[in-house]
Amino acid sequence: MSIAPLAGLARAVGEIPIEKLREYSGIELFRAMMAGELPSAPIAATLGFWLQEAEPGRVVFAAVPEKRHYNPIGSVHGGFAATLLDSAMSCAVHSQLAKGFGYTTLEFKINLVRPITDKTGPITCEGKSLAVGKRIGTSEGRIIDAAGKLYAHGTATCLIFEI
Repeated sequence: MSIAPLAGLARAVGEIPIEKLREYSGIELFRAMMAGELPSAPIAATLGFWLQEAEPGRVVFAAVPEKRHYNPIGSVHGGFAATLLDSAMSCAVHSQLAKGFGYTTLEFKINLVRPITDKTGPITCEGKSLAVGKRIGTSEGRIIDAAGKLYAHGTATCLIFEI
């Protein structure tokens, strides 16, 4: 899987008005974001990650960990991994929603299995939906490096609602 950081980070960021959100199914929304027709989430610019792939039930974000993501003890802060996992897992659920529906994360659990540093290199975070119903969606996610080494994994539960 190749990672093109500059292409992902060059996209516009911003909030999408609710009226506009109602016009897109989940997968249509992500495809429009990747095509540059809609802005990416501001948090993606803040932390330096981007939406790389999206298909129904599966979303991939990518990032290159840097010193700016560090905690005081010399590794990437766990909140960076948590944000990537929350984004990928919840967006995997959203990718299966029809027009007029949205979600919010109810809960998520993550396991950090090895430290991420600026020497880790490019990472991807893949979220996959497990079950998406009328009110609840569940998903799982994994953060891996270019060699496929696992750094963190998790699960999420999302509340689904009309917007």
